[in-house]
This record gives sequence, C-alpha cells and structure tokens, in this order.
Amino acid sequence: MAALLELNDIHKSFSGVHVLKSVGMEIHPGRAVGLAGENGAGKSTLMKIIAGIYSRDAGTVRYKGQEVTYSNARQAIDAGIAVIHQELNLLPELSVAENIFLGREPTRMGKIQWDYVRSESRKWLEALKQKIDPDAPLGTLSIAQQQMVEIARALSLNAEVIIMDEPTDALTDIEAKILFDVVADLKQQGKGLVFISHRLGEIFEICEDIAILRDGQMVHTGPTSQITENDLIRHMVGRELSDQYPFVPAQPGKIRLEVEKLSAKGFSEVSFSARAGEVVGFSGLVGAGRTELAKAIFGANHITGGTIKIDGQPVTIANPRQGIANHIGYVTEDRKSEGLIQMHSVGENMSLTGLSKFTNRFGVVNRTSAFITIDEFVKAFSIKTQSAASLVQNLSGGNQQKVSIAKSLIPGPRILILDEPTRGVDVGAKREIYSLINTLKAEGLCILLISSDMPELLGISDRVLVLSNGKLTGEFSREEADQESIMRCAVAGQ
Repeated sequence: MAALLELNDIHKSFSGVHVLKSVGMEIHPGRAVGLAGENGAGKSTLMKIIAGIYSRDAGTVRYKGQEVTYSNARQAIDAGIAVIHQELNLLPELSVAENIFLGREPTRMGKIQWDYVRSESRKWLEALKQKIDPDAPLGTLSIAQQQMVEIARALSLNAEVIIMDEPTDALTDIEAKILFDVVADLKQQGKGLVFISHRLGEIFEICEDIAILRDGQMVHTGPTSQITENDLIRHMVGRELSDQYPFVPAQPGKIRLEVEKLSAKGFSEVSFSARAGEVVGFSGLVGAGRTELAKAIFGANHITGGTIKIDGQPVTIANPRQGIANHIGYVTEDRKSEGLIQMHSVGENMSLTGLSKFTNRFGVVNRTSAFITIDEFVKAFSIKTQSAASLVQNLSGGNQQKVSIAKSLIPGPRILILDEPTRGVDVGAKREIYSLINTLKAEGLCILLISSDMPELLGISDRVLVLSNGKLTGEFSREEADQESIMRCAVAGQ
C-alpha cells in the first residue's frame, strides 16, 4: 500500500548544530508507526517539520503522493495533519470548548455558533470517556484532563495524519487504554498515525511499524513484530541497557513524616507515615487526589484539617517557603507551567529555591558559591547543555526534568516529593533518575513518589499507597504490591 506521508533525506540544523541528518520515514494509512529515540534524538523536530512548525533545510515531504511544503501549522492542519503535542498548547484562561475549537470557531452571519462548539466538544470528550464540562475553565482541570482535551482537539480536526507526541505521559493505565481504543478506531478509518512514547511497551502494543532515531539519524525502520524491546533500547542508546528498574532495598530509619487525617481540596482525612531512607509510591486514577496531597504537604495547597509532623514535631506549612524551610523538596508534574521559568537560564532556575543558601546576612548573593554548586549538579546529573547560562527552554524535555529535580535538591531537603518525575523522559534518562532516587534513599532522604507508570511504581517503591476519590484505599509492601491489587483499590468507590 502506498504511503500516506513520506519523508526523504530530511536535514535540519539550528545555529550550525545538525539536529536531523538525512532522515527518511513513511506513514501508511490504517497503521501506526512508533517513533522512538532518546531525548534530543530529533523526534519532536521531525514532527514539527511534518506539521509546518519548522521548515526543513533539505529533503522532501510527500503527502498523498504530492510533494508539499507547509510554511505554517495552519496550512498543515488544513491539509489534514494534526499534532497532539507533548507540552500542552492550551490556554488555561479559556473554557474547554474554546480550547478545542480555538482558531476555527464556526460562525453564522458573523456570530460564533457556541451551541455547536459545546455539543461537538462534548461529543469528542465523550469519545474519550471524559465527563468534562465544555464550559469549565481549562485551568481548573488536572494535567491528565487537560491532556485529554488536547487529544479531543486533535480528533475534532478529522485529520488524515495524526501525530501523538507522548500522549499518555499524564495518563493512568485506564485512561491510556481508552486512548488505545480510540487509536484502534482511527486505524480502522484508514488514518495514518505517528505515536511517540518513552513507555516502550505502548509502542509494541499499538504500533504496526517502528522508526528509531539516534543523534538525529534514523538507525532502524521496519515492522514492530520483527524487533524486541532489548533491540529497541540498544538502537536508541547505542549500547545494552540492562536492569531498567535498578531497585536497592531500603534501610529505613526513623519516621520522618507523619500525616494525620489531612484534608484539603481534592482529598480528605488522609493518614500515613514515611521513614527516612525509603521510597513510598502513590498510585491512583486521574482525580484521585495524589497531586493535591503532595502540594498540601509542600504548602502549595491550603490545608483545611489534620496535622503534619516532621521528625516527630508538629509543623505549620502554609506556603512553599515554609515547606522549603521545613526541609521539603517538591518536583511538580507540570515543569512547563509550575516547575521552571522557560525564559531563564539553567543556573537561574536551579538556584531559585536555594537563594538563601548563597545569600549573606546583608542580602548579597555569593555568585561564586552558587556557580560552583550549580556546576556540580549539571555534571552530577549529566545535563546536556552548553553552559549553565543556556536558557531552559532550549533543553530537551528530559534535561529540563533534571534541572527541575536539581532545583528541589539544592536547599538540602530531608523529604523529597516527586510528582511524575520521569514524564517525558527517555529510557536512558529514566534509569539515571532511578539511580539518583536510590542514591538519595541511601543518604537517608524520605521520598514520596507519585507515578502513573505502574511498572515504574512497582519497580522502585518500597511501599505503595493507593488513593481513590481523595481517600486512602490501600497500602502494600513491595512484596504484596501487584498491578491487579493496586488497580482494585484505585477504582474503589468510583
């Protein structure tokens, strides 16, 4: 069958740095091609060329048999090419429906047909089994719900080629399964799909074809059935990568954190304790209250009831400043909006939470001390950046995540909350983060890990707690924890 979209000999450079080198790829109707590669391999750049966001330096793009050149994203959308972006391209101040139809609002006699906008938005959200009010302000939704809105917007375009860039990063297994059912329907309709995911199992589950990029070059293409996961990893990183979840048994110390009947918006009367030197994982469906709980402990959400003790002493944490003062570090799930200032440098972002560490009693920052510390973290985390002065927005998603984690560690926390720490991170960088978690655990940190990636949660947690509808519904030791038991607790009361 002829390719729906074909790329040949694509080249792209930025400031003299070759990002794509002679890349070729085909997308066929009724099939999904899994595009794999480490962060910085060139995946997003290649997709942005297809979508008209970037121009190519050389090579050809053929769509439905005709060579095409799109000078902007609107031209590609009008031609039938849609992209679900990894970093959400939504406006939180607008409603869900306004976001879904942004830039293509249907009009009659010069007036927007809002009833049609709402009904169509509801139809596409229901196709994704989402009970989201089309009139709700987007900013009031969770990251996972916003991701579903982004997917609904792409589906509503009725495109022939749909590019999905890390669409399941913020989704739990149940939401991901819903999306996979939608993908199957799209393939039956003859759509051509590109599926980018660092969850390699997903590629094998839903993709008929696979294409692997490494350092801007296509190193493998072919049927998914003819390659193993180990082969895929080897092609991605250029070496064997064993032991994907390098777990180190805990040597727990004293109880470091005690939460007693804690309540806030999104959860109520949650009680648990966590020791120094252990990783406590938190599982649950979208809307279970995991992120709300994490933010309340850190001081970013207002606590309405209950108590928090650290090292046996009651503490008052009304804002993030007090959270940091009580030796709590927090890595948010939304690094783009909450974790990092994209227009600031790597060094400026890293030092944000630790300025007091580098400031004397007269309020003067010791820049030399700050630069030394920042440089140590850049090297220790293997952050790929030209220098600490480089803008964070120019880093790959995985390297941005490393900066976000480093920022939380510079003040020297005793409790570290990691909310989806490997979201948008490639398999090699994930392993680096897992090794870092083991190192921090060995140093006596108390780590709370929120993750929608079940193998990750089971792979590196010492215990797993489960939330459902804002209530704690289960607790499992590492030996007791399995996917079925956790899911049973996650859907309790749904």
